Amino acid sequence: MSHHAAPFELAPLPYSFDALEPHIDRQTMIVHYGKHHQAYVTNLNKAIEGVPELHGLGLEDLLRDLYRAPAGVRNAVRNYGGGTWNHTFFWEGMGPRKGGEPTGLAADVVRSAFGGFATFQSKFTQVATGHFGSGWAWWVRTPEGRHEIVSTPNQDNPLTDGKFPILGLDVWEHAYYLKYQNRRADYVAAWWNVVDWETVSRRLVAAEARKTETAAATAAR
Repeated sequence: MSHHAAPFELAPLPYSFDALEPHIDRQTMIVHYGKHHQAYVTNLNKAIEGVPELHGLGLEDLLRDLYRAPAGVRNAVRNYGGGTWNHTFFWEGMGPRKGGEPTGLAADVVRSAFGGFATFQSKFTQVATGHFGSGWAWWVRTPEGRHEIVSTPNQDNPLTDGKFPILGLDVWEHAYYLKYQNRRADYVAAWWNVVDWETVSRRLVAAEARKTETAAATAAR
């Protein structure tokens, strides 16, 4: 994930609009990335335009500590900042010719934390399909090093709860409606074919490093 400071920019999509076909269709990608994601970035910049004290901060820092934002713009940072970060994270966690069983570190952690891929996949699918209304399903690592599958409403982000996101799935209707209509379960099932386990493994390494950093900072206080 990039740690750019404001004003924020729409991160480039790591592949072409049709790269995830047939699982996620080209038209959905064009609208989802070019309209929805772009709107979050635009609205975030608009919200913090007149708040110079936020301009040097990276998006991750803002989401980790929403109280840095003045009360008047805090909700906008939560919604539009979350929407900006969550979508970049979502695109980067997928790729063409991916999917299948986890590999490398991702496979090891799935085995040790969840008892195997079948159990993990079933639990994640359950959380994603069972989440009421708009939101996200996440695999997160807690500051204590536990691995959990959780969901958040709207564009809320696990960083705000002090957790480290490892994998995220957008379950807003705009993420799947053009192809799957109201069949969220079909969309979730198809998404497993594009999960990029190499990216997941890299995030696990980064989460471990951040955990060590956070512990060191806490000890130094």
